[in-house]
Amino acid sequence: MRIDIWSDVVCPFCYIGKKRLENVAREAGIDIEVHWHSYELDPNSPATHDSSNTIRLARKYGKTVEQMEQLQQQMAEMARDEGIDFQWRKAQSGNSFNAHRMIHLADSHGLADAAKEAFFYAYMTEGLPIGERDVVEQVAARIGLPANEVKAVLDSDHFTDDVRQDEQIAQQQLGISGVPFFIFNQQIGLSGAQPREVFLQALQQAASTKRDTDTLEDSAAPVCNDEACEIPDHK
Repeated sequence: MRIDIWSDVVCPFCYIGKKRLENVAREAGIDIEVHWHSYELDPNSPATHDSSNTIRLARKYGKTVEQMEQLQQQMAEMARDEGIDFQWRKAQSGNSFNAHRMIHLADSHGLADAAKEAFFYAYMTEGLPIGERDVVEQVAARIGLPANEVKAVLDSDHFTDDVRQDEQIAQQQLGISGVPFFIFNQQIGLSGAQPREVFLQALQQAASTKRDTDTLEDSAAPVCNDEACEIPDHK
């Protein structure tokens, strides 16, 4: 089954949603073919930040440091349930543009999923400064991308149009304002890191429906956008 996913590598809910979907599909015996699409939560972010993620996000989202720490701890607990070791205290965010371009390069080698996983892991578990060039090169090397091609991309504007096209489709055609966002079999759209039962319902419905693009009756789910990164109170 084809699944298109818009996400950012610095979005914890995107990693949680990826793993949760994979776990549900595996348990249900449904083979999925994921097509990754770029979505930058903060296109104007510098390569690195001079403050911790907690302090920076508290300022960005208008929260106290204590409130942000509580939210990050909740994220870590959600992540652990899906097999992710989210080391939020040492995570070092930064501009994700080059990571997105590298995922497009990886896609040309049939390695997009490996690249997405590697960048998520580097940022959220290892705490590597994801916006720095040497980290992008390091992650690319891990999945076997040719060093000369990696250098050529980073020294040019190659794949810039691919990133921008993904974002244009998200904003202008699909009306996506936050990530993760999933489209199942080009028919059913879901926003956020939905509960397992909702993902299962979407997989089953997409496998059987013949209708045009549809939206499942989903619940409010954890999502990140330009203004907030929240877990709904009732979840």
